[in-house]
Amino acid sequence: MVSAKFARNVVGIVGNVISFGLFLSPVPTFYRIITKKAVEDFSPVPYIATVLNCLFWIFYGMPFVHPDSLLVVTINSVGLALELIYLAIFYAYAAEQKNGRKKVLIGLAGEVVFTVLIVVITMLALHTHKNRSMMVGIICDIFNIMMYVSPLTVMKQVITTKSVKYMPFYLSLANFLNGCVWTAYALIKFDIYILVSNGIGAVSGAAQLILYAVYYRTTPKDDDNDNDVPQKPSNVQLSNA
Repeated sequence: MVSAKFARNVVGIVGNVISFGLFLSPVPTFYRIITKKAVEDFSPVPYIATVLNCLFWIFYGMPFVHPDSLLVVTINSVGLALELIYLAIFYAYAAEQKNGRKKVLIGLAGEVVFTVLIVVITMLALHTHKNRSMMVGIICDIFNIMMYVSPLTVMKQVITTKSVKYMPFYLSLANFLNGCVWTAYALIKFDIYILVSNGIGAVSGAAQLILYAVYYRTTPKDDDNDNDVPQKPSNVQLSNA
């Protein structure tokens, strides 16, 4: 008989693979930036936000905060490294964008200060796994939910224009699967903080897929062959737990 621990590890590994794919989704955007040697109108904000999210999920998964969460730490560590690479590329080619480099530096500096503040408060003021998990888990949930619901503006656009041009199917599918897998992970060994945000993520992903199915046929044919240029990210890249 398969143990709950084994099943949870398998689900967590699957979740790591899907999450890794999501973290790689901005690669075409940064390939374009490198090729053009300019960031054009792309914004660093989604990647700065994801750095903060990854930092807190890594902290959440530490043994002194929430034990037995190694797979949460591994994928968010990979995600953090990738997001910092994206931001380094952005910074290198942002000379012509007004305040582009300043946004990166100020954003990262602010996140470091905020993260250190929360780490110090958590470690000095809270002395049990339960209390530490609750404080850090609530913060992680707030950031994750914000990221999961960020496609709402794109969903509104889909309904208004009756076109799925700006809601890529595979990204929506990946977000849905990601939410489902991490929800299952949270249910095997109950973890309310991973469950809440990823349960909302699964519902959000399902809503996107339903909209895609409803409006796919009403999307103008010329959209199907729309330019070879990578579209701007419609939502913040998700870190996962």
